[in-house]
Amino acid sequence: MPTPDAPIPVVLADDDAHITCVVAMQLEKAGYKVTVARDGEEALDATIQGRPALVITDLQMPRMSGLELALKLRQTPEVASTPVIMLTARGYLADESLLAKTNIKRILAKPFSAREVVKLAGEVIANPNSGAAAA
Repeated sequence: MPTPDAPIPVVLADDDAHITCVVAMQLEKAGYKVTVARDGEEALDATIQGRPALVITDLQMPRMSGLELALKLRQTPEVASTPVIMLTARGYLADESLLAKTNIKRILAKPFSAREVVKLAGEVIANPNSGAAAA
């Protein structure tokens, strides 16, 4: 778990400013160091540069979707093992063969509370080798 002396870096990607503001605030209160990205391309750059412990991304974003982001992260050696939490506005039925090509560990359907995201972040970081599951 993060501590004030050792915050855990996280990239949060969503094109909805309200969601990023609320979720980032809760993550920071819990001791995470949050880098916000407004689309998948920004998130990819932030992840490669910052090497976070976790990426939290919306499914539908401009320029690059969250799924495309997860696929690109898995194909990038420096960040291939970075776990991902996918946020989605609709009931996303994951194609198991496609998920196997990513490092998506949890899928969380909106609406959700920021506290749920913080709880999942802690679980995924504590157990990064768990398989994908809907939360």
